[in-house]
Amino acid sequence: MKGKSFITLGIETSCDETAIAAVADGRKILSNVISTQIPIHTKFGGVVPEIASRRHLENINDVLSEALGQADLTLDDVDLIGVTYGPGLIGAVLIGVATAKALSFAKGIPLVGVNHMHGHVSANYLVYPDLEPPFLALVVSGGHTNLIDVTDYNECTVIGSTRDDACGEAYDKVARVIGLGYPGGPKIDRAAKEGNPRAYEFKRVMLEKGSYDFSFSGIKTQVLNVVNQQRMRGEEVRTEDVCASFQAAVVDVLVEKAMEAVHEFGEKRIVMAGGVSANFGLRKGMEDAAEKAGIRLYKPKPVLCTDNGAMIASAAYYKYRKHGADDLTLDAYADLPY
Repeated sequence: MKGKSFITLGIETSCDETAIAAVADGRKILSNVISTQIPIHTKFGGVVPEIASRRHLENINDVLSEALGQADLTLDDVDLIGVTYGPGLIGAVLIGVATAKALSFAKGIPLVGVNHMHGHVSANYLVYPDLEPPFLALVVSGGHTNLIDVTDYNECTVIGSTRDDACGEAYDKVARVIGLGYPGGPKIDRAAKEGNPRAYEFKRVMLEKGSYDFSFSGIKTQVLNVVNQQRMRGEEVRTEDVCASFQAAVVDVLVEKAMEAVHEFGEKRIVMAGGVSANFGLRKGMEDAAEKAGIRLYKPKPVLCTDNGAMIASAAYYKYRKHGADDLTLDAYADLPY
């Protein structure tokens, strides 16, 4: 039974994870079930949208049953349903939205659409009971690289974004060329631990002075050129050194821009969010820089960095408290501004 707690069911299907969670009062995880499709998409070298959508359709009822079962709840105990309605793969997002709307209509449960990126930021609320806006956030994932001024729950202003490849996208492309395969981020991170970060001098692209934007296409191209040139000359390419040097360059840019923003905005707190925030090299770089700057760093547990229903439930809870419920005309969107 739910007792006096307010129970939110969070549904996330924006990419290749079918994820549903139950969260009490926006902060306490009761269940967090994630059905990943990584083994399916690995052989294709990336996510195939049509396959992802079909798998969501096949998996979502089982994931729902497991999430309710682990939390010892039924749908009658649920006070609110939160669902990602964008951004993401449109076919995948539609499965989650359709499921949430059907449950809302059938059981008379209020419904709230959640911006996927707000969900990533909200993952921190599940780990840190004391964390409340305002603060700065570094959101780094396969599709996004942003510095954000978070002014309230589900309210923020983007102060910097990628002008070309997202950070996670660059990781995947580099991993593919050097033969590590998909998903590139975790594989490069593991290999980097065994490599020399000074073996190659890859460029740190900072862009013009005062800009908080990012650009990773240049370093991606540089890595590819260096590797191809070495192979053409018959030289051994030590994968671990390439990974360590590439990751060091990327982390330097992310950390330096994040610390510059903290200084300019006068903030004493910054949070990490998004799938790439699980990266060991980035977490260590941010930890060291935050300690040196005398600011507080918040970072989700790795399982909460990647797509999950708990973060969507938390974001939905706070959105509902301020703005109320959405109606059943809620639609799915491939692109959605912050």
